[in-house]
Amino acid sequence: MKAATRFIAAAMLMALATACHYDEEVEVCNVSVQLVYPDNSVDPYAGVRVELRDALASIFVDSTDAQGTAHFNVPPGIYEASSNTQLVTYDWRYNFNGVKSLIIISPDSANHVTMKLKMSKKRIVH
Repeated sequence: MKAATRFIAAAMLMALATACHYDEEVEVCNVSVQLVYPDNSVDPYAGVRVELRDALASIFVDSTDAQGTAHFNVPPGIYEASSNTQLVTYDWRYNFNGVKSLIIISPDSANHVTMKLKMSKKRIVH
């Protein structure tokens, strides 16, 4: 009887060990978000914050490169991209805002997003 109990216990432990195995790797997709400034008002510049938010409210943040493009590695899904920045010159303060919704990111698509920004400006009085 003791041998049968040990055999059953060993079989249960082996079943438990194989049942707990799962793959922890998450597939990610390369995504680029290109900011487009209105009427070529300014040239694209580095350091502009761009956010990608997925359906679960996870936020991925990157800054643009010198060409105005932010690069991300995110899981496939539906995203919203947004950017808000301010550029100050001697006479003007420019505000640039943009949002683009329902961006579908998948491994079998190009995943290049172009986001148009809207501009408002305010004159700086010296």
